[in-house]
Amino acid sequence: MSLPTLPHPEPASSLEHQVYLGLQRLAADLGHQTAELLKGSGLSLAQFNVLRILRGAGEGGLTCGEIGERLITRDSDVTRLLDRLEKQALVTRTRSTQDRRVVLSTLTDQGRALLADLDAPLAALHRAQLGSLGPHKLRHWLTLLGEAAAASQEVG
Repeated sequence: MSLPTLPHPEPASSLEHQVYLGLQRLAADLGHQTAELLKGSGLSLAQFNVLRILRGAGEGGLTCGEIGERLITRDSDVTRLLDRLEKQALVTRTRSTQDRRVVLSTLTDQGRALLADLDAPLAALHRAQLGSLGPHKLRHWLTLLGEAAAASQEVG
């Protein structure tokens, strides 16, 4: 996979704008490829993201708001995502014993098994997408992305 470039840069396009567009195109391409991989499991990218968030949360589960804060792409309707995952028996929702107003979502055994089945194919996809860069460049990318994320947080 080659780094996306602008075929016809805008005349007044700044270097920052070109990097922004390149990142957007790359993210869209990587996301599309991941969505294609997930399609066979009946999951959208957002649903998969919710399942991974819940796996990382452990047995205690998370509230709808906590899940929403951790999503890669902000989705205003986390409840709808959870409804669909619950209908697929991948997630359960229960009221907290400490505060009945709080509803906690957790992975079911079926949800955990589905994620486990997707781990190897997803790792292989990521290796195919980015592995040719090698560990040194990938670590450098992570550093640059962290710096850009920090600068972005300062802006807004």
